[in-house]
Amino acid sequence: MAYLDNIAVFVRVVELGNLSAAGRDMRISPAVASNRIKELEKHLGVRLFNRTTRQLMPTEHGTVFYSGAKQVLEAITEAEAAVSALSGQPRGTIKVTAPLGLGRRLVASGIPDFHDKYPDIEVRLRLSDHNVDIMKEGIDVAFRLGIIEDSSLRMRGIMECERVLVAAPKYLEARGEPMDPQELIARKHDCLMLRYSGAREYVWTLQTPAGQQKFEVHGPYDTDDGDVLTGWALSGRGIINKPRFEVEPFIRDRRLKVILASTPPTPVQFAAVYPHKKLQDPKVRLLLDFMAERCQRLIKDILAGK
Repeated sequence: MAYLDNIAVFVRVVELGNLSAAGRDMRISPAVASNRIKELEKHLGVRLFNRTTRQLMPTEHGTVFYSGAKQVLEAITEAEAAVSALSGQPRGTIKVTAPLGLGRRLVASGIPDFHDKYPDIEVRLRLSDHNVDIMKEGIDVAFRLGIIEDSSLRMRGIMECERVLVAAPKYLEARGEPMDPQELIARKHDCLMLRYSGAREYVWTLQTPAGQQKFEVHGPYDTDDGDVLTGWALSGRGIINKPRFEVEPFIRDRRLKVILASTPPTPVQFAAVYPHKKLQDPKVRLLLDFMAERCQRLIKDILAGK
């Protein structure tokens, strides 16, 4: 097992580029990760990395070994999944990621319940509004809101979510409520955007009588945290475009008001994505089934005011 652990550390160092990141990912210290790489190099009799001040780059030997090592680890994972399927006792670790707001409201609270039901399965949850590289980060399941274009991934749709434009009454009193989408631009409304490296939604697509139309809106500031956007809107700083379930409680207590209801934003797909081979893993399938049913139920409850 020690040799396999060394191989696993080596693979993550190649993929993440440094010992610290690989150590955090595998829950070991950089010193332990470094020792495992040294043990592997000693065993193989070659140097696997060229070391710089910021990054470890695989040598020619390291590049060749990575290809085979990756296949070995994938084969072991598949074999373990096959055994779990036969035994009916899934076990192991699942790495999960989700956007911050959705993750806090829907996914995170379900992890303990999932573990109670399947105590031999550990879940590592990472919340981020950034577009996480699933393959590079070794993610098993990613819950996402929005367009999913990566053909290397499989998708399981959970539900289509209504989106709304909302603003605080304080903002609308000060700036006036837009009655037509063009007013968002013509009257230079403060439209607050979710932006981060790799983000694609730099326009708002609204459903108009003429069909879907894109509006290049602008605002004085943006953020990579969806909950920060909601906080700004609540304090009267501008208009936001959000899934209705995320802002429904504030709409109900009149802290936010829906605007342009006759020309709403296009709905957003809530889905789980995962590498092609992962659905063969029983523990991944169990998590998908559990979270899909739970998230659908919670969203419906939120929208119903429960």
